[in-house]
Amino acid sequence: MRLDKFLVDCGVGSRSQVKTFLKKKQVTVNGQVETSPKTQIDEDKDQIAYLGQELTHETFVYYLLNKPQGVISATEDSRHKTVLDLLDETARHKQVFPVGRLDIDTHGLLLLTNNGDLAHAMLSPKKHVDKIYQAKVAGIMDEEDILAFEKGIKLKDHTCQPAKLEIVSVDRNASTSLVQITIAEGKFHQVKRMVAACGKEVADLQRLKMGPLSLPNDLELGDWRRLTQEELDALTIFGIPLA
Repeated sequence: MRLDKFLVDCGVGSRSQVKTFLKKKQVTVNGQVETSPKTQIDEDKDQIAYLGQELTHETFVYYLLNKPQGVISATEDSRHKTVLDLLDETARHKQVFPVGRLDIDTHGLLLLTNNGDLAHAMLSPKKHVDKIYQAKVAGIMDEEDILAFEKGIKLKDHTCQPAKLEIVSVDRNASTSLVQITIAEGKFHQVKRMVAACGKEVADLQRLKMGPLSLPNDLELGDWRRLTQEELDALTIFGIPLA
């Protein structure tokens, strides 16, 4: 692998920035200063350091994003800002993509990675990966709705798998409900359509969990961070190599 590609992959900077760092003699290979971006290195054996800090090559990267409303779950779009626009240069260089989608007006947890096998496993209908949403609903949801969700909501084009509806709170004066909904599917507008089938309307929708991943309380809307080692360990339940 070329040295400049390795440095970009490690998130040191863009290709042009990396060339500058090399010229400034800020990079070493096996303890020796290296200034040529074309230098061939073995990413598994050679010790590469930037400003004295040893770097580790990453094949796969994992980003946890608190997606805001008004941003679409895509890698590019001519009209709207995408979730990729919110991430760093490394994410774009690594060609990450969202694992599943959140509607443009839905906010909350979104995982982005370049690990296609993991994404496939997490989205596979055979895996039944639970997704938990919190919804503010116009209308009073009740025990009848809970039973309907448990039975499987019938939509015009699809009968949903049994789902869990938990009523967190009800404001009868305002005729609104706050609920949590757990589904193992990910059909188009599914949560909104399920609530609509009960005669109510979702006014705000937030995803709180997807499989073993939860939305951190301290992650502000529009902010992201890399997965922690604990979160990566939790993803090993899918039996997919993560490194």
